[in-house]
Amino acid sequence: METVVVIDFETTGMSPDAGARATEIAAVLLRGGRVVGRYQSLMNAGAYVSPFIEAFTGISNAMVRAAPPAAQVMREVADFVGVHPLVAHNASFDRRFWDAELARIGRSRAQAFACTMLLARRIYPEAPNHKLGTLAEFAGLPVAGRQHRALADAETAANLLLRLGHEVERRFGLAPITHALLREIQALPRAACRDIPARLARRGAAP
Repeated sequence: METVVVIDFETTGMSPDAGARATEIAAVLLRGGRVVGRYQSLMNAGAYVSPFIEAFTGISNAMVRAAPPAAQVMREVADFVGVHPLVAHNASFDRRFWDAELARIGRSRAQAFACTMLLARRIYPEAPNHKLGTLAEFAGLPVAGRQHRALADAETAANLLLRLGHEVERRFGLAPITHALLREIQALPRAACRDIPARLARRGAAP
């Protein structure tokens, strides 16, 4: 697999459009199917962490107050990511925060996201659900740490991405596994999961 970066945010809420801010970010750099770099930091955006979010993530207001400023963290992680393609689990969530937090430092995203949740819905339709923790258990992935902390979730999503890529190659004979190929697969109708090569051929993707 080409070089990609898997990211995960922890936040104060569901949407930056509703005023939610990031409290933690992690990025895991994959090259040649191996983890070759990591970035993780709490971040202080001056936002209040509710008791519900603290219980969910383990991130407290005191932890956020002691963290580096969000602008500094976003500059660092944006430099770490560079122009490599991005991946996240439930990428629509992380993409919104990535774009919003980048905009606050005067930067914009230059690359597309692939989504391990959408991919898993096509490759593992039989999974009990497609939450990250459920899929990790379903696929027998190693435990990376506490769920709903950014680095553990990014590591788990990276392992899931590698497993999904292996399944695409093994089941369907599609290689090399590229970010563009994965985005083609995730965009297919969920009913297409048993006929992925033919569906891709009809969409004009290389088999």
